[in-house]
Amino acid sequence: MHVLMVIAGGLVLLLVFILFGWLWGGSSLGMVLATRAFVPFWLLMAGINMWVGVTYAGYSLRQELPILLLVFAVPTFAAGIALWQFAHA
Repeated sequence: MHVLMVIAGGLVLLLVFILFGWLWGGSSLGMVLATRAFVPFWLLMAGINMWVGVTYAGYSLRQELPILLLVFAVPTFAAGIALWQFAHA
């Protein structure tokens, strides 16, 4: 359940980044830049989530690495689709 909540949080964060990109740029260029900025930020957040799982929840690094990949991949894939859509707009 926690994994789904983190993924949903990542998707909501992506929407916030896109909204701010639209507000700043007013065009698809601002949204493209915001979507590109989301990916490294989300990698940092997913890494922090893994660190919390290893440090405080008692999971091993081997147990948390697949979760890190899943948590990072789903919102990043959505960002890639959004980036593709904005680049062709």
